[in-house]
Amino acid sequence: MISHLSLNSAITPSFLLSGIARWAARAVWSLVALTGVLVTTGCSPKLNWRDVQPGNSGLALLLPCKPDQGEKIVPLGGRPTKMTMMGCDAGGATFAVAVADLGDAPNVPEVLTQWQALTLTNMQATSTSTQSRPLRVPGASSEPAPVLVLAQGQRPDGSAVNGWAAYFTKGSQVVQVVMYAAAIEPIAAEIFFASIKFD
Repeated sequence: MISHLSLNSAITPSFLLSGIARWAARAVWSLVALTGVLVTTGCSPKLNWRDVQPGNSGLALLLPCKPDQGEKIVPLGGRPTKMTMMGCDAGGATFAVAVADLGDAPNVPEVLTQWQALTLTNMQATSTSTQSRPLRVPGASSEPAPVLVLAQGQRPDGSAVNGWAAYFTKGSQVVQVVMYAAAIEPIAAEIFFASIKFD
């Protein structure tokens, strides 16, 4: 599920982040493609919520299906950084979370902002199809404040997609929690995003 990325410490953080966004997009779209396979093999699309905790992040949330998990060393914040990702498909939607610890890097808010912008670029979302809302994440850092970004865009095949993505930090950790679907189911989205917290 996770593609390979080359590391080059001489590359600027902005360029490095574009690699992260491409990797994350490929991982998400791979999960989306898996949905068709699961449906044809008779797997149930019902939502079966369960508690999950990505790595040793202290983050906890609910996912509606058994997630695939992976770790990858990626260029983030100007240095090789381990990113932990979990994701699965259920009820016609893809649910995923990615966590990375930037250590003593001084630019945690900048990295989070660039990650958000590059994800929207990969979705081909426009400013008129994007809105942000404050999000309450118990235990998260207050600066930058957690935010939920709602966007409409396109998948690589040109089909329409809606994405809801939460961005927040906890100390030196940066987190993205996303839900992608042709149409976002409000109740599922409410359960998913309201469940996010740090222990």
